[in-house]
Amino acid sequence: MVFTAKALPPTGRTVLITGASTGLGREAALHLAERGFRVLAAVRKTEDGDRLVADCPSGRAEHVVLDVTDQASITAAADEVAEKVGDRGLWGLVNNAGICISAPLEVVSTDLLRRQLEVNVVGQLAVTQAFLPLLRAARGRLVNVTSGLGTVAIPYLGPYSAAQFAKEGMSDALRRELAPLGVAVSVVCPGSIWTPIWAKIAQDGHDALAGAPAAVADLYRATFLRFLQFNEQTAKDSKTRPAEVAVAIRAALTSVKPKTRYRVGADVRRGTVLARVLPDRAVDSMFSKIVTPLPTDQEAHRVGS
Repeated sequence: MVFTAKALPPTGRTVLITGASTGLGREAALHLAERGFRVLAAVRKTEDGDRLVADCPSGRAEHVVLDVTDQASITAAADEVAEKVGDRGLWGLVNNAGICISAPLEVVSTDLLRRQLEVNVVGQLAVTQAFLPLLRAARGRLVNVTSGLGTVAIPYLGPYSAAQFAKEGMSDALRRELAPLGVAVSVVCPGSIWTPIWAKIAQDGHDALAGAPAAVADLYRATFLRFLQFNEQTAKDSKTRPAEVAVAIRAALTSVKPKTRYRVGADVRRGTVLARVLPDRAVDSMFSKIVTPLPTDQEAHRVGS
């Protein structure tokens, strides 16, 4: 994907990226550093930060220890960054950190849902609040990374969709509130894409099933496990690459007139259009195969009972 809008020079501008240990955050950190930004890669573990810095040929990447669910950690990171950037302020904050809980909503415990929302929504706002004084000083950019599931909710990804819908709404409100203060807000919305997060999704889903009453878990087990396999394969087969997301983040940070949303991937662009033009029942029917048991599922249940 190519973004051709007139761009601002990255030289002399500092950007902080959360969730930079792996996946999209790490890719974006290295990409921005190679394009001339000074990058502060926010990681939870120092060793992950050391690894990223060692892998950055330009030497323009540094790491900052930051846990988005820990207010003390956020405050300490904001103080550290303030010392690093001085009066120039912080040009960009990229809220990328996140987790994905995939399970039928009936088996999702309230603790598990709170964990999803704490990382992807509450933690993002807490980070934004802590760094806004530095963004205002630079009249900089706030970039929130969401996903296509913030537009269309897929069965068995309800917790994640709830968080992403919330982050989309929060981004809209922030954009309107911060515009008079000189801070531009953009959303980068990737579609299905293969990253290390997928290794964690299946385990959380299995744990959620295991923690539910057997009679309830049995209602969903076959269709949900089949969904996990299909969803993982879809991500592996996706033609969208992390580098494309990094390019979109750079566009949001450098465009003279940044877009409000950068949709990355044919699937997310298609889903956005379908959600706008199709009635709810039509969209429901598109996902009906996911939740409809196969005859073999019913036979397996009779044999096991």
